[in-house]
Amino acid sequence: MIKSALSEGRRVGQLPIVQQHAVGGAFFLAVLLLIGTLLYSTLSWMWDDQRLPLSKIVLQGDMEYVTTRDVQHSFAKLDHIGTFMSQDIESLQETVQTIPWVSQAAIRKQWPDTIKVFLTEHQVEAIWNGYALLNSKGNVFNGDIGQLRGDRVKLYGPADSSQHVLAVWREISPLFQALDLNIGSLVLNDRRAWQIILDNGIRLELGKESMEERIARFISLYKNLGNDAERVSYIDLRYDTGAAVGWFPEPDLEQESLDD
Repeated sequence: MIKSALSEGRRVGQLPIVQQHAVGGAFFLAVLLLIGTLLYSTLSWMWDDQRLPLSKIVLQGDMEYVTTRDVQHSFAKLDHIGTFMSQDIESLQETVQTIPWVSQAAIRKQWPDTIKVFLTEHQVEAIWNGYALLNSKGNVFNGDIGQLRGDRVKLYGPADSSQHVLAVWREISPLFQALDLNIGSLVLNDRRAWQIILDNGIRLELGKESMEERIARFISLYKNLGNDAERVSYIDLRYDTGAAVGWFPEPDLEQESLDD
């Protein structure tokens, strides 16, 4: 009888403990549901296209040709610009890099509505084939030549030769600068023959081979020309030795006297 009474007492005493666990579990679930609801509501609010729109652009970097308007126009090509949370940075970056003058782009978002755009421009080294530009690495890009500030050498060559032509120009330019001359144009034609037009108007025909030796021959010849260099139209150096010199016609003195 005593054991039976004790067992009954244990069962009666256990009932409140089960109820306490049930109440605690229900409260815990309620808290989880509340947190989940708040989290869902917050995320829905943040991803709503009507909330946190990206409306400001901050352009950073040493810009000479690219403007904030250029960046805005590039973003306008996107089908949709999302919110601070929803917009993909990579798509913005790819779009900005389509601007002709842009070499590299890095984009960051700043809470709550700002896009920070850090740009590096191409450094223009030369005008390529009369319509495009070369950067310092010899890569072609389609910047507006009309925007270009300052003079640049004009380089010409087949489509796959831009880096080679630029490298040759850099190598031989000091040889002419020692004579107080500059290369205005350097041409590599389809037959892989070289032509140089100097800033004083003299055209040099160098051919395909022995460029350094032929330039050295020109330098020696030019030093001996003296004032007659002003009358030189072209110098053909495509010979094993020597050169052919083309002269501008001498002024017709008799015609000049009649004009007077």
